[in-house]
Amino acid sequence: MMRSTLTVLLTGLLPLAATAADKADDAARAAILKLVPQATIDSIEPAPMAGFRQVLLGGQLVYVSDDGRYLLQGKLYDAATRSDLTDVRLGKARVEKLKNVPPDQVLAFGPDKPKYKLTVFTDIDCGYCRKLHQEVAEYNKLGIEFDYLFFPRSGIDSPSYKKAVSVWCAEDKKAAFTAAKGGATPTPVTCDNPIAAQFQLGLDVGVDGTPAIYSPGGVKIGGYLPPAQMLERLQQLDGAKSGS
Repeated sequence: MMRSTLTVLLTGLLPLAATAADKADDAARAAILKLVPQATIDSIEPAPMAGFRQVLLGGQLVYVSDDGRYLLQGKLYDAATRSDLTDVRLGKARVEKLKNVPPDQVLAFGPDKPKYKLTVFTDIDCGYCRKLHQEVAEYNKLGIEFDYLFFPRSGIDSPSYKKAVSVWCAEDKKAAFTAAKGGATPTPVTCDNPIAAQFQLGLDVGVDGTPAIYSPGGVKIGGYLPPAQMLERLQQLDGAKSGS
């Protein structure tokens, strides 16, 4: 009898909890759209801190109070574990988006058995992108593979975009890519290509400069790092993962 009564009470509370969560979601959505009417919201969910929702949109994460009045933009850290909760959540979202890229739409430069596979959004004319690729053999020796996607910073139909298309449509994509990174102008050629889709994907995951480098777990490593420092950074991420 007691168990039956408890079940009834708990069952009665579930709709109330759902209603409160729905109201908080609606308030967060309304707050975002009031500030940015054209915003595309990917998800709304409870934030790690009480009284707030976390809203994923356009490769960014913002925090909105459950009543929709307050909005926070920035990093949220767990002081106890010293972990960046914002980047952890963004990393999961990035992984979900990046895993949908077909393998045949990636230019991969790596050793036979890489220890790390990094996704790199690159621009043909970016100076540090060129420096990164000029040292690709050194990264490969350390067990690091680069999986390149194109992100022409100047946008669709810019000179860098057209160079990316020409590289992709070349008979030997990897050779054309390496030559272009060395300063050569690709022979103009067009074909069906994924450059525009990759550019949009970069915007979706929050690329704001090139090279934009992401770990297998979706953590944004940032821009260019020398080979030894890149390996050290990846080892640090491994250590943080094993310690979590």
